[in-house]
Amino acid sequence: MAARRGLEQECRVLPVIAPLLPLAVPVPAEVPSDGFAPWRVRHEMLPGAAAEPGKLTSADGQKVGTFLRTLHDLSLVELGLTVERDDLFLPTVARMEREVLPLLESADRRAGAALLDRVRRPAPAVFAHRDLGPEHLLVAGGCVSGVIDWTDAGLDDPAMDLAWVVHGTPPRFRDSLLRVYAPGADELERSLDRYRMGPWHEVLWGLDEGGTAYVMSGLQGIHHRLHAPRPHGVGP
Repeated sequence: MAARRGLEQECRVLPVIAPLLPLAVPVPAEVPSDGFAPWRVRHEMLPGAAAEPGKLTSADGQKVGTFLRTLHDLSLVELGLTVERDDLFLPTVARMEREVLPLLESADRRAGAALLDRVRRPAPAVFAHRDLGPEHLLVAGGCVSGVIDWTDAGLDDPAMDLAWVVHGTPPRFRDSLLRVYAPGADELERSLDRYRMGPWHEVLWGLDEGGTAYVMSGLQGIHHRLHAPRPHGVGP
């Protein structure tokens, strides 16, 4: 049901915003029903392959920074669009507190609890992609060309979209992106916390369906991200 809701939103939103964005996005369309087949959606195929983080350039950072600034500055009201805010985030954080926090090493639990408290705080909301990682950033002809997989898009803290592009990419890409996007200090702090949250989701997936390997990998990731040094030049 959630997947269908996301696809329905894509069909409403992406055709409107696609011409306004400086990178290509797949424009979906509903497939007319023949009375027998289930409801379906087709997406415009975009050329390119998933980005390799180590190969991203300064020029790529400028493109993605311009893309995100344009996306986050869209006025949905002026465009006649209505988009819902994610209503699962706080329940998910509560579940992390119950099920993931006790699995951490004792030395990590205080920092982990403080992280969960911070991400609960209210934050500004914009229309965001909400799942921006290398697998959803397309590269064609040696440069970033598009952004795919918008099923999770919705109203959220813009820091969500900054998490990986600021904290999981090479300095040349990150620095160029930051010059164009120009986030505030608070936004950068929240983006680091959102980046730290990534492995917590991996642990939950392991507990649900993925199995022990995902749980152990996620716990290692939590430890690493809680203690990883802040990238040079990012934040205080």
